[in-house]
Amino acid sequence: MEQQSSPWREPIVWLMLALVGAVVIGSAIMLKVAADGGPMDVVPDKVERTGQIQHSDLGPDAAAAAAGLTAVVRIDREHGFIEAFPATGNFDHAQRLHLSLHHPTRASADLVLELAPFDAGWRASAKPALDHDWLLQLESTAGPRWRLRGRMPRGDLAVHLQPAIDSGQP
Repeated sequence: MEQQSSPWREPIVWLMLALVGAVVIGSAIMLKVAADGGPMDVVPDKVERTGQIQHSDLGPDAAAAAAGLTAVVRIDREHGFIEAFPATGNFDHAQRLHLSLHHPTRASADLVLELAPFDAGWRASAKPALDHDWLLQLESTAGPRWRLRGRMPRGDLAVHLQPAIDSGQP
């Protein structure tokens, strides 16, 4: 007499069930990601969306480019400071500066600091995480508006900031 085998003992049946289950779980995850509100870009500027075009105010970037402003931002882990030093251009050293450190994917991890002037530049107390990249934005808090930007790769302690647009001068 021939013994009848159960289909559940066949490995191909389990493989088919695993593949179908992976597709269902993956689809649910993709639907969750797609349904989450909010923009997917990491640009911190307020933008105006018209159709498929985004408009952003580049005035502060143009002002920084025209003035030839660049700066270096440094993290001093030993003393718990973030410092900004002028590299090129004429900065108002009496003015406080606004430094934003944007996490590339999580807005909840962003840091916003007000840097106070000291003899060599500007400084604030902070110890940001070094286990991911940071998008930095340094801007004036008073007077003519200008803005410098840069990206600090994971583990780096300094970055050169410059205007997001070119001044057009050679």
